Amino acid sequence: MFRGANRPMPVGGGGNPASVYCTSVGGRLEMRQGPQGESGFCQLPDGRVVEEWQLFRGAHQPPR
Repeated sequence: MFRGANRPMPVGGGGNPASVYCTSVGGRLEMRQGPQGESGFCQLPDGRVVEEWQLFRGAHQPPR
């Protein structure tokens, strides 16, 4: 048996970066079931609904 094997995993911090970004800009995360499984969408304060990873990638473009 490994030392610490029965300890619970620490909770906190990380999370899905796209979900964290959604809420950091004032959005509300929604999970929707589709043919490929579950996907996260961000409902923005202005009413737009954007797939969370599209929102994240659009805001985190590398400089050209």
